[in-house]
Amino acid sequence: MVLRARGLTRTFGRHCAVANADVTLTPGAITGLVGPNGAGKTTLLLMLAGLLAPDSGSIMLDDRDVESAQLRAAIGWMPDVFGTWDSLTASEILSTFGRLHAMPPRAARGRAAELLDLVHLSAFADRPAHELSRGQKQRLGFARALVNRPRVLLLDEPASGMDPRSRMELRDQLRSMAGDGCAVLVSSHILTELSEMVDDVVIMTEGRTRDSERSDGHLWRIREVGQSAASATTERFPDEEAAARRLGELIAAGTRVAEFSRVDTELEHAYLALDAERT
Repeated sequence: MVLRARGLTRTFGRHCAVANADVTLTPGAITGLVGPNGAGKTTLLLMLAGLLAPDSGSIMLDDRDVESAQLRAAIGWMPDVFGTWDSLTASEILSTFGRLHAMPPRAARGRAAELLDLVHLSAFADRPAHELSRGQKQRLGFARALVNRPRVLLLDEPASGMDPRSRMELRDQLRSMAGDGCAVLVSSHILTELSEMVDDVVIMTEGRTRDSERSDGHLWRIREVGQSAASATTERFPDEEAAARRLGELIAAGTRVAEFSRVDTELEHAYLALDAERT
């Protein structure tokens, strides 16, 4: 399922949160959504999820205009805050969402158990949500987004509060879902982790989407044996071929190289190229 949004605009009073935003999500691909705070990312995600009506613009699934209810049926949505009934147990929350997606009671309970196992929360199935840690709530929120077996998945800061193991598992699960044909959009400020999983990126500033700028090279850290990380030098190379030549020169000159690694990522370059103000 291909999701295409064109010219999405949404204002709140005099404030234009999103202005003529364009997004295309394709099956099998993970797209990153990056930008400074207040850029309009969450508002854009809410419109794509069918939870907020745009003032103008169109959203299509497989080149067909769709209503909000159709979007919600096809899309999995994970907000940046858990925001559900804290008095219900983890199992009850997922079962309830299954029922909201028109699953029979038995099927909803079975789907809940399946998803709790996927996110390693089976031991907490009968625990009220308010007893879960921040990271456990994030994993439960991810499971909730998968209840309807979505063909398009939207996630807003999904790794926030997760421990390193859970973050790695989330990355692997998203790659697996994309491999099965799901179209995934992930909004995150953790650029180094995002760069490891995304195939494409949408950048937002001041409510507008834009193409990322190509970098003019990357910084590489060069540390000799016995040298501390703080005293290591950095050099910029236009590509990996140039970096490899420099490494060869150092070794040929007898330099004992302990570390030769790239410092930055494509996403970091794209973000810094925006010259966006801190917010």
